[in-house]
Amino acid sequence: MKAATGELNLTVITLIAIAAVLGFFWWMWPNIQNSIEGQWNDINGQVRNGSTTKPNTSSGTGE
Repeated sequence: MKAATGELNLTVITLIAIAAVLGFFWWMWPNIQNSIEGQWNDINGQVRNGSTTKPNTSSGTGE
């Protein structure tokens, strides 16, 4: 019976830990997503306010 109680305790602790990790990411996901989108837009030459600018595609050869 002691082994079953210990196993149940470990199961409960595991479920609480999984719920804590999922809760953390559920709470933080909007910030993470905005950060990723902002960095992606910066790399692609877009402005964050919704308007876009054409990225510089010149090769630098003056042509």
